[in-house]
Amino acid sequence: MKLLIVEDEEDLAYFIQKGLQRSGYLTDIAKDGEEALYMAESGSYDCILLDLNLPKMDGLEVLRRIRVKDEFTKILILSARTKVEERVEGLDLGANDYMCKPFDFLELEARIRTLLRISYVQKSTIYRCGNLSLNMKSHEIAYQGHPVFFTRKESMILEYLFMHQGQVISQEKLIEQCWDDDADLFSNALKFHLHSIKKKLEKEDPIHEYIKNVRGRGYMMLEVPNETNE
Repeated sequence: MKLLIVEDEEDLAYFIQKGLQRSGYLTDIAKDGEEALYMAESGSYDCILLDLNLPKMDGLEVLRRIRVKDEFTKILILSARTKVEERVEGLDLGANDYMCKPFDFLELEARIRTLLRISYVQKSTIYRCGNLSLNMKSHEIAYQGHPVFFTRKESMILEYLFMHQGQVISQEKLIEQCWDDDADLFSNALKFHLHSIKKKLEKEDPIHEYIKNVRGRGYMMLEVPNETNE
């Protein structure tokens, strides 16, 4: 899961980031409204934590502009604006939830988990590719119903490819989705993880190719037919 933290108070932003990273989330930080809008439009985030009192562009304007193009990304407002009218305005503009500062971090995590659960309930719970399956609730990947172990990073890469079967996904897009914002686009980390994923899949199913390297374009998870009944 990748989250965007929009907060101009540096200490608070890094406090939230460290806490969420300890819980396994990938996080980026935007320090003003213009940067937040740019990152929201150019990145791929599961949830945006949005402050309202921002330099350069007010948070409500950021929210308004995001919702013009994107009605699906979950947005949780974190703001010192506590008046009922202000909370209602934020929700009416398209925020999915609203928390007032100061807040308890455990409650923040719970609110995020709830939003992300709602997001994935709206999608198919189980993705299949041949005899390989991905459970989006448990994030378990199995072959013929038997769990296959992948590292956290391998699972993130495989999940993204699973959800875009038959589509060529560029190296840049995979790194953007599965690494933090400061990832090195020229490192061999992605190739290393993909090689490991392929070896594990080949061990389970030596007949079918699940992930193909499309030269000069990226990687694609092939649509393999299911040949057995689980």
